Amino acid sequence: MSKEFFARCTQCTVPPGERSCLNPKGKGKGAPGCPTLLKKECHEQSLEAYNDEQVREFARQASIQESSCYEGRDQQPYVLHPSKPRIQEICEFAHRMGYRRLGLVYCVGLAAEAAIVDRVLQAQGFEVVSVWCKVGSVPKEHIGITEEEKIYIGHYETMCNPIMQAKIVNDAQTDFNIALGLCVGHDSLFFKYADAPTTVLAAKDRVLAHNPLGALYLSGSYYARLMRKGF
Repeated sequence: MSKEFFARCTQCTVPPGERSCLNPKGKGKGAPGCPTLLKKECHEQSLEAYNDEQVREFARQASIQESSCYEGRDQQPYVLHPSKPRIQEICEFAHRMGYRRLGLVYCVGLAAEAAIVDRVLQAQGFEVVSVWCKVGSVPKEHIGITEEEKIYIGHYETMCNPIMQAKIVNDAQTDFNIALGLCVGHDSLFFKYADAPTTVLAAKDRVLAHNPLGALYLSGSYYARLMRKGF
């Protein structure tokens, strides 16, 4: 497929107030390749997916949760006034959906944070199935890791096991899962194998105290090397 047919929303030059995606159908404009205007098949397929009762309700409650995170919405003109941290939002959404049992899958490096999350979830009335990444005690050699590819060369290392994490929460029939600090790639495998929908409380960033956007905010100064191929 030619690049000209790819969606490139990040490069849209149409003023937000005039964009096709932010106006009633037929009243907005789109930059070249605009998916709102050109991806009609994807549009129809997505609308068809929302016709599923469970999907529709999930999306509806997610949208209600979104608006509930802002105060004073009845004021005009309205100025955004966010009021809820993500952990509160996750708990509220789970209650809105009637979820009772939550899976908490986390990295060994965030064990202390996971213990706090567990207490918060229980305080809000949920059952919690928590599984950390090293479950199963599978040696890294099982997936072909060599001695030189380990973190601690010359020592036994247990591999991260996101597939087993998924199997355990599936076996517990969790209603909803929360991922906390899983490694890049390991999180992808968990999402692939988990039966219940999953949200992310925090993404791992070993350097920036789990604030990945920090590097992007500084990409014009201290992290300018991100804009050079190969870093």
